[in-house]
Amino acid sequence: MKLKDRVAVVTGAADGIGLATVRRLSEEGAVVVMCDIAHAQLGEEWAKLDQIGRRVACFPLDVTCRPDIDSMVGDVCERFGRIDILINNAGITQDARLVKMTDQQFDAVMNVNLKGVFNCTQAVVDVMLKQRRGVVLNASSIVGVYGNFGQSNYSASKFGVVGLTKSWAREFGPMGIRVNAVCPGFIGTTSLLKIPEDGLAKMRSSCWQRRLGLPDEVANVYAFLASDDASFINGAAIEVSGGMTL
Repeated sequence: MKLKDRVAVVTGAADGIGLATVRRLSEEGAVVVMCDIAHAQLGEEWAKLDQIGRRVACFPLDVTCRPDIDSMVGDVCERFGRIDILINNAGITQDARLVKMTDQQFDAVMNVNLKGVFNCTQAVVDVMLKQRRGVVLNASSIVGVYGNFGQSNYSASKFGVVGLTKSWAREFGPMGIRVNAVCPGFIGTTSLLKIPEDGLAKMRSSCWQRRLGLPDEVANVYAFLASDDASFINGAAIEVSGGMTL
């Protein structure tokens, strides 16, 4: 159990990659704090994990609301005494071509995907600095590296996440805190699978393995990067795309 007794906070934890990551970290012995704005779904998933004996807690959380984040961090530290791992997984899409994209669509995606990462990390890093130890893992995307038609807001937000990651790795590496990003390709989450079949077929064909990725395959990378096995990996943006960009 590579993460035994580590305390991990995961945002966007009620579904998809976030939920898979919660399960994977808990399998490795971590105490996992599940955070999500989807209160009802979060509670349902927490109850399932609690019932099978996993050490999990849940906090309804909007990553755009700094007072709520500060309150969550205070509660976690009071209850568990530390925060060892932060996984900034929360994210949204509001796709449109540039000529049709509204200010609301652009700002909403930026506020969650980029400012949310800033908010949560700034709130948690003070705890890690006192510990002289910690791991921050940020959800970017293959789209954040190479762009995508109709996703200029999402692409910009995820490109920005890589910039935050590399800057923070420089700032905090000397203090024992590693910061890395994960860049998934097309992953078969509940939301993605709502796309019409012809769209899914194009996604599969863009990957050299001719399939969508699984949430568990991304969660495995998060678990590795959170562990001491990745102790010399800092400032990296790791693609999990099945060779999509080859």
